[in-house]
Amino acid sequence: MTKPPRLCSCGNVVPHGEFCACQIKARRERNARHDARRPSARDRGYNHEWRKARAEYLTLHPHCRECSKHGVTRLATVVDHVIPHRGDKRLFWHRANWQSLCAPCHNSIKQRQERPT
Repeated sequence: MTKPPRLCSCGNVVPHGEFCACQIKARRERNARHDARRPSARDRGYNHEWRKARAEYLTLHPHCRECSKHGVTRLATVVDHVIPHRGDKRLFWHRANWQSLCAPCHNSIKQRQERPT
């Protein structure tokens, strides 16, 4: 059974589960404003030293922590900071604050957890 379409605030009828063009445009503009204010990855500490430490950590912890909670074995590709470091170098380099995640978990579950409410 399919759910009925919905009416967007701009007046367009949108199929259930999809985004209206105005919502997509607004999200892209919001993301562009955020990225323009955000320091570069290098300025945030993700440099050669980080890449070496990340590779070493993934060698020691090769599986996604989030997937393993659900009995799934998937190789991790991302070293994530459990507590967002927000520029705190001590927290950034504290390995007890690191976890291995696969890209899908990092880009969905983890981002949803960190989104401001």
